[in-house]
Amino acid sequence: MTSVNQTCRDLSELTAAAQIACRLLFQECFKAGIVDIFITETYRSQTRQNYLYEQGRTRPGQVVTWTRNSNHTSRRAWDIAVAPPRNLYDISTLSKVGSIAKKLGIEWGGYWEAGKYDAPHFEIPTTWKIPAGYKLEGQVIVPTSSAVRVQLIVEDKPQQSEKDDDIMKFTSTTAKSAVRDYIQQAVDKKLIDKSWLEKFDNGTMTSGDFEGLKIIIAQRSA
Repeated sequence: MTSVNQTCRDLSELTAAAQIACRLLFQECFKAGIVDIFITETYRSQTRQNYLYEQGRTRPGQVVTWTRNSNHTSRRAWDIAVAPPRNLYDISTLSKVGSIAKKLGIEWGGYWEAGKYDAPHFEIPTTWKIPAGYKLEGQVIVPTSSAVRVQLIVEDKPQQSEKDDDIMKFTSTTAKSAVRDYIQQAVDKKLIDKSWLEKFDNGTMTSGDFEGLKIIIAQRSA
């Protein structure tokens, strides 16, 4: 059982819409030159939320949250921080991210009123959809530590409809099993989302997908 002191940084623990929203936010940050941000928490159990709420109230420490009813518990919120040499919660950087989030229909805690202000916090409403004019343009690397930078991996060839010759093909079942095991292990270690394994099993994974995955797995294993 997860300790109330342990944070979850796994993007796959969020709702499908929140995962897309978070990736889109990091993609647009990357395009704006903001690459030194990373996830510090995604899903939070109600038990942990209650524990954090009690800090600074019924137990020692500084107050860290204003509510017991956080959207972290409904898997629609995530917190971020800024990598060194900037301060962990560098307000200049967080404000820029907040401005980008607003364009995407993502709510930023930095816009909340006094007493609720929460600059590292981002969340989406239950009705959130990708806004017109935006799309995920490639594989977005969403860091979960300050050691990794935000990246957007886009295939060099022009965007086009997937052709049969783009799909990964194998000349032997041994090679196919080896690749599947590689992806399965990365999923088990929570280095990548389980949706990648489903894509492989469905026969829709392209060579470009796999090359991007290898980079992500290598970086998150470091």
